[in-house]
Amino acid sequence: MAPNTKQEREARGRARAYQARKAVNEHQVKRRVRDNIVAGSVLVVALIVLVGAQMFYFGGGPGTPEPSASASATPTAEPSDSVTPTPGANAGDVPSSDLAEGRTWTGTLTLNDIALGVSLDGAAAPQAVSSTISLAGSGFYDDVTCHRLTTGEGFSVLQCGDPTGDGTGGPNYYYGPVENAPADNVYPAGTIAMARSSDPYSMGSQFFIVYGDTEIPAGADGSGYSVIGTVTSGLDQLVSQIADAGVEDGSADGAPVVPTTITSFTVQ
Repeated sequence: MAPNTKQEREARGRARAYQARKAVNEHQVKRRVRDNIVAGSVLVVALIVLVGAQMFYFGGGPGTPEPSASASATPTAEPSDSVTPTPGANAGDVPSSDLAEGRTWTGTLTLNDIALGVSLDGAAAPQAVSSTISLAGSGFYDDVTCHRLTTGEGFSVLQCGDPTGDGTGGPNYYYGPVENAPADNVYPAGTIAMARSSDPYSMGSQFFIVYGDTEIPAGADGSGYSVIGTVTSGLDQLVSQIADAGVEDGSADGAPVVPTTITSFTVQ
């Protein structure tokens, strides 16, 4: 066999260099595909965790531990030993839905020194509005705290109306069903809605104010949360003076750094 010529050696060298470059390129492509798959998997897991957390937090109603002896988690007020929740039915001395008169009620909800103008829709949520104006008129809400604030992205609510201050209190009654819940599960900034546990008939005195557009998945029963009205003025002050200060322990869900109390709630 004739010895290799210089040209043949150079050709073989170029071929080996090409194969090496090809191998490196194929490795890089495979690595990019693998990285994309890993990144996609992480994103899917993150979304599942986010949705799961959202369902966990709101599935029982914003801030709701399941009802204890006589108080529903999200709603309720002064627990009553004589009244216990009755799944799927009103319990206790629930104010008549006729009190709302099928009309719009206006008033002022004062938190600390922040006066929030409010409008309550007695036509869209007659039972919830009747209960709310009855409690407000009796002075039930005076000096009651807003015990829970959420600041996570897409979860912007301040929950108030529990005289025990821990999310388990309410009046000596429970009512339902859910009224005027948004079909798309979106609660725009300024929305006022009733908190509840997993039972649609667990509403009492607790309500939440949405200070930033929030999407809350419907509960296991397919229903959302009774929207009773809107904040018509003062929401920017609530955000700047309370929400922006955050949560006590630096988390996205808990007692607000700024202690918040309902100093008065008047409607007419």
